[in-house]
Amino acid sequence: MVVLSHFNQPIVSRAAALYHHKVTKMNVEHEVTLLVDEIRRLGSTNADGKISVKFGVLFNDDQCANLFEALVGTLKAAKRKKIITFEGELLLQGVHDNVDVILLQD
Repeated sequence: MVVLSHFNQPIVSRAAALYHHKVTKMNVEHEVTLLVDEIRRLGSTNADGKISVKFGVLFNDDQCANLFEALVGTLKAAKRKKIITFEGELLLQGVHDNVDVILLQD
């Protein structure tokens, strides 16, 4: 049974909210791990000895498209965790296809 607030919004218990947070966090970590695997698969070693791949290559790859519901969100999460880096805050298809996504950790 769902209990609604005065604003017709479902009232979520603290336990349910914590469970949702934990599951979401696990999914993000799993997607970041998959992203690292895809960067290794599609990328090559750059002059600094780091593996890098162009954003356009990642975005247009069929396997990546099937793996990631929100590639840009996964890239942002990985950048926040300092697993990858790229120039700018947000990558957009077409505009940023030639931006290098660089793997910082092995």
